[in-house]
Amino acid sequence: MSKIVRVRPRYHRWHVDEGVNWVESNTGYAHLDWEIPLSQTALVLVDVWNQHYLKDTQARAEEIIHSRIRPLLASARKAGFPIIHAPSPPQAKAHPAWERLFGQQGGASQGPDSGLRIWPPENFRSRQGDYARYALPDEPRDAEREAHRATLKMHPDIQPEGEEAVVATGDELHEYCSQQGILFLFFLGFNTNACILLRDYGTIEMAKRGYGVLILRDCTTGMESPQTHADLWQTRGAVLFLEMFGKYSLTSEELIAGLPDEIAAG
Repeated sequence: MSKIVRVRPRYHRWHVDEGVNWVESNTGYAHLDWEIPLSQTALVLVDVWNQHYLKDTQARAEEIIHSRIRPLLASARKAGFPIIHAPSPPQAKAHPAWERLFGQQGGASQGPDSGLRIWPPENFRSRQGDYARYALPDEPRDAEREAHRATLKMHPDIQPEGEEAVVATGDELHEYCSQQGILFLFFLGFNTNACILLRDYGTIEMAKRGYGVLILRDCTTGMESPQTHADLWQTRGAVLFLEMFGKYSLTSEELIAGLPDEIAAG
């Protein structure tokens, strides 16, 4: 008998009940009751890195990794919940698990041999040459930021185990899910208002491909500004954006509680 994951995904309900004034202040959260075959699920770990150049962002991420993500991974692995690591292309392609799955393929690319016109032109994409005037200005600490990026690695406490997949692109994530029959993607990682939303293996693009997308809202944090830092409104807003437009959220504790009973109890 197929093992089942039981969850109550949260979403923002734009509708109101009969007789209620249909205004924004009367809309709110609602929950669904789902039973999903375990074989159709996967946990997608987006950019769970060992460091961040923003020290407060890094501090929040470290706390989440140790208090939320590690316990969730332990329970998910016991339950046989498929786990996919998506740590960005440079980090993914340096890992043996990526080489095992995708190294011989070379990855899909848009280039002279692909049969597709390269558009927008490369100089426009990189804001160079005739388009340099449209680029963001150089910042005094850009070199420091780039040096930081060069030392990024997958977090030492969140490493792939066994046959867990490592992907570098949305095409690879889609290919892997297609091969494994995965339909529901549970996202966690960093940063909520950047890579979680915008990577080609992130929530928006994978939802466009037709997957059921859920974010574990206690297993992520965003990059905040002086105006949003105190109440983490960038993080909260990114989660709400997903909940408002066809995606769902839940907590790691709710997912753990919904794992197959005999496994979660152990």
